[in-house]
Amino acid sequence: MADSQTAAPYTDFSAAMTGDKPFQLSGRPARYTVLYFYPKDNTPGCTTESIAFRELHEQFQQAGAEIYGISRDSLRSHEGFKSKLGLPFELISDPEEAMCLQFGVMKMKNMYGKQVRGVERSTFVIDADGKLMKEWRGVKVPDHAEAVLEFVKSQP
Repeated sequence: MADSQTAAPYTDFSAAMTGDKPFQLSGRPARYTVLYFYPKDNTPGCTTESIAFRELHEQFQQAGAEIYGISRDSLRSHEGFKSKLGLPFELISDPEEAMCLQFGVMKMKNMYGKQVRGVERSTFVIDADGKLMKEWRGVKVPDHAEAVLEFVKSQP
């Protein structure tokens, strides 16, 4: 967890996202931006996590937060995933891993007994000034979206 008084602002960045709009960190209208990094569209854990954020979307908005999912998948894959799940928020495509590297979510993981490089499921809450408020790394999907919502709602 990062303390909001000491966390430096993230370097501004833009990235392609669903809905034919670019994402830009600076100038976000929401009080809080929730960025959840996930390994891959249409996989069981990522589907469950995205549905959990979908189900709480209205409560996040009421708390002044906007949600964005991020993975290395293409925009085309994201558009299909978003449509299939009826996600009310946008998904950011990071095939060159620029955001993944900036947030330090690329890790070596074991998959079927082999070491593979992939996205470590992680979530970050950033305030309107670009300061990191809180981070979760190595996320376990059950109850995670609820924990993020409780943190956002607890902010003054």
